[in-house]
Amino acid sequence: MTIRVLIADDQVMVRQGFTVLLDAEPGIQVVGQAVDGVDAIERAAELDPDVVLMDIRMPRLGGIDATRRIAETPGARAKVLVLTTFDLDEYVYEALRAGASGFLLKDASAEELAHAVRVVAAGDALLAP
Repeated sequence: MTIRVLIADDQVMVRQGFTVLLDAEPGIQVVGQAVDGVDAIERAAELDPDVVLMDIRMPRLGGIDATRRIAETPGARAKVLVLTTFDLDEYVYEALRAGASGFLLKDASAEELAHAVRVVAAGDALLAP
């Protein structure tokens, strides 16, 4: 089974970098990208990914609110893995409270990112500061 991933980040180089890293992993396919939280909600409904990589700070609608809306969508199966450059306990707490399945810092290695996607897709929680 291939894990289908949607990447939501307002920085194009970050989205493209994560796409290259994840598409190189066996069993993982990036099916789309979103530029902010509003776009992430729309793309998640359209593409039905297994995992959404969600940045916390984005314009229009931040990652925590977008996570909450995706998690509350009836019938949605996407698990949200929050990615951020900010190692702050309040973000971890808010992301998990909003329905995120995991939290990972953007300075994680490619191997750690792929592992996190696999863990979250399998339905397990992940906290990796």
